[in-house]
Amino acid sequence: GTILGKNAFISSGVFVGHNCSIGENVVIESNTVITNSIIGDNVTIGRNCSIGQAGFGFAINNTINEAIFHKGRAILQNNVKIGSNCCIDRGSFRDTVIGENTHMDNMCHIAHNVVIGNNCVFAGCLGVAGSATIGNFVFTGGQVGIGGHIKIGDRVKIAAQSGVFTNVDNDENLMGSPAVNKFKYIKNFKKYYGRKIN
Repeated sequence: GTILGKNAFISSGVFVGHNCSIGENVVIESNTVITNSIIGDNVTIGRNCSIGQAGFGFAINNTINEAIFHKGRAILQNNVKIGSNCCIDRGSFRDTVIGENTHMDNMCHIAHNVVIGNNCVFAGCLGVAGSATIGNFVFTGGQVGIGGHIKIGDRVKIAAQSGVFTNVDNDENLMGSPAVNKFKYIKNFKKYYGRKIN
């Protein structure tokens, strides 16, 4: 039941599960596992990635934690590039979507139901919690954490090691944890620590 487009290059050790759709000119490097997914054209996926597995969702009670059923997919639109050792969970109640021309560095995790816009760039070790929505042209530094169920607007820039826990308007430039406006963060840093920061 899997559809494989023209000129796809699938390296050794790759597993593609049933009912997946792989577009044209796709490159999938060694030991990657893809299930429950739709992959667009001209997509590159690095080594040792896991795409389309169930996310980290539980109904918690006093005796046992029941895993939430996942029926959504992981959708990577055209021209997406995924680095090595990344994990992109399938959706539970909606699809997880990575928009066109979005590039992701190594060791990033995208949780279930996350929707990411077009032309985003994410440095290594990004973590996005479940059901977050990220706009277009969003750039993040390394080790950024984005909380669940929040909305980040378009053209947002987030500095390395920042933690974002609330909604973010368009064109914001953030730094720190919890993340605040970059220039406010620098001003407060200088005030309390008397140190120079670029």
